[in-house]
Amino acid sequence: MRLVRTALTIAGSDSGGGAGIEADLKTFTAFGVHGLVAITSVTAQNTQTVTAIHDIPPEVVSEQIRVVAEDIGVDAAKTGMLSNAEIIKAVAKTVKNYDFPLVVDPVMIAKSGAPLLREDAVDALIKYILPLATLVTPNRFEAEKLTGMEIRNVNDAKLAAKKIAEETGAKAVIVKGGHLEGKEAIDVLYHNGAYKLYRAPKVDGCTHGTGCSFSAAITANLAKGLSLEDAVSVAKEFITLGISTGHKIGHGHCPVNQSAWIEIPAEKWRIYEELTRAVREFERINPIKLIPEVGTNFVYALPFPYARTKEDVAGVKGRIVRVGNEVRAVGSVEFGASDHLARAILTFMRFYPKYRSAINVRYSEEIVELAKEQGFTVSFYDRREEPIEVKEKEGATIPWGIEVAVKRINKRPDVIYHLGDIGKEPMILIFGRNPREVLDKLRLLI
Repeated sequence: MRLVRTALTIAGSDSGGGAGIEADLKTFTAFGVHGLVAITSVTAQNTQTVTAIHDIPPEVVSEQIRVVAEDIGVDAAKTGMLSNAEIIKAVAKTVKNYDFPLVVDPVMIAKSGAPLLREDAVDALIKYILPLATLVTPNRFEAEKLTGMEIRNVNDAKLAAKKIAEETGAKAVIVKGGHLEGKEAIDVLYHNGAYKLYRAPKVDGCTHGTGCSFSAAITANLAKGLSLEDAVSVAKEFITLGISTGHKIGHGHCPVNQSAWIEIPAEKWRIYEELTRAVREFERINPIKLIPEVGTNFVYALPFPYARTKEDVAGVKGRIVRVGNEVRAVGSVEFGASDHLARAILTFMRFYPKYRSAINVRYSEEIVELAKEQGFTVSFYDRREEPIEVKEKEGATIPWGIEVAVKRINKRPDVIYHLGDIGKEPMILIFGRNPREVLDKLRLLI
């Protein structure tokens, strides 16, 4: 009995790695599913354009499907770029021989605008492939092509999803909402005669490969045994994260980041372990004279592009305080536990992305002078110079101060301090690439 589930992608190759089988395989891996491939076409493309398309002979496409299905087995499959009518017919004839769920992404146009399905092949797609579909996943423009109707909003999408299902025999249709009106991306699923809406805020980010990755995520989760509605729900969360954390590569439409789904949880665990060890070491050092009245916090942020809000920064819940003659962490390390210091490190990372950790300690002239003697780069900001519009904006003071301190010396500071204000305690912040480096700097100041 296989312990790993399998998913097959029947699609074209994207030389830029952003869409097609490359995106599908990354997505399958993100969900722990073994990816199988039947390549339909090889494209020369990047984030800006498609310059060449070479279709694979239909009999070779069919043979790719057959050999993996009969030897390894397929738990679920999807189609992407099918390119021409002969490939479509060959794929339909072959998949009929097997009893796996089939997700059909009716790929017609690349993100760059280049056609990926010949005009005469649209009818073949409707006639031969869509009737075999467990789910069809058109975007607004593909749904308009399949139905001949104009789609602008959710109600239009409902009518289109039902029309495609009823006219083609597809078991379910989801019209994706990324191009619909409104601030939300609302996907409309028509299944078993009923509608279900999947909502997410429209996010700025990278969109090359969204359709491929979304349909691949559904396929992977169907392979793992999830129901169709649950598989779509997981895929919606997956693609929203992938768009918002995409890496800005190329000069056109940058690709979705499929790795975020597994990288963020893995990185959070590493951060939790490393920061917890550092907090314990800080307690052993017992620098009681460095603890300010408001307490100390010690933070470590996710790397960019994942560090966006304070929920992406780990800190000590309840801070680190003086207890008699000892230094003790009040609570455990948690993401979102810090507010002030989280905003400080997130601002610092805008200038120096690799420096993801910081600690705050009590201000004294002696510590500042010692830092300079140790060769640290020191800067400061004066809260009395804070513009009134910054003062009036909740949470804006610290980002303003860190930015002022960095720009003041026009290079990376190891230490930033401020002298406080009415009701605000003076403070020193020490920055490092990781908690270990922060502690190494701190030891030189004790």
